Amino acid sequence: MYDSNISKLTKKLHYKFKNIALLEEALRHRSYVNEQDIDMNDNERFEFLGDAVLSLVIGNILMLRHPEFKEGDLSMIRADLVNETQLAGIARSLDVGRHVQLGKGEAQTKGMDKNSILSDTYEAIIASVYLDGGYYAAYRMIEYHFSFLFDSISARSTNHYYKSQLQELVQTTTHLIPVYKVIKERGPDHDKTFTVQLNVGSIVTIGAGKSKKLAEQDAARKALDILEKKNLGSI
Repeated sequence: MYDSNISKLTKKLHYKFKNIALLEEALRHRSYVNEQDIDMNDNERFEFLGDAVLSLVIGNILMLRHPEFKEGDLSMIRADLVNETQLAGIARSLDVGRHVQLGKGEAQTKGMDKNSILSDTYEAIIASVYLDGGYYAAYRMIEYHFSFLFDSISARSTNHYYKSQLQELVQTTTHLIPVYKVIKERGPDHDKTFTVQLNVGSIVTIGAGKSKKLAEQDAARKALDILEKKNLGSI
């Protein structure tokens, strides 16, 4: 149900607006604007700007938190953090859907709970904070909203790093390419465990995980351990 009292939202955002009209524009979906007789802006331009600000802030935070990671790993992690599902989840935690102004058709089809609308609106909100308070205001808000995700990606980030580090290492020293092959799957579809075999030169490792990617990372980690012990003496 639509709630016009956006002061509730500002409290959850942890940001106090100097110009509340910016937030109002960020919450205005084009379906609502199309039904109005007066001239007003929808939130699509804000969404465009918010996407850029979000990408910059997340990239900045990841570089500060993970100085050990290469550009490819940082890009992959950032993409995982700012996808539609993640942004919609954050928007739901802030109860954004209750405050989005939608046209009658979108409201009837529960547009306030659609991932696409929620994620786009969250990006528009970021733009409104950026325009109202500047980069560091947006930075602080995003860092606060994403804190639980940043805290949970350390292991996942390391997993990404194993595979890319192995590939970079062996290609620059031997020009070999690691080859991964799924050799076993067990368990029901909703709870499978994958076993992957990695071959790179004379090194063969076996990795396991709840997804093919995690199993590959496990195998890559074991290969890196072997290479470290051999000091790259023979691959």
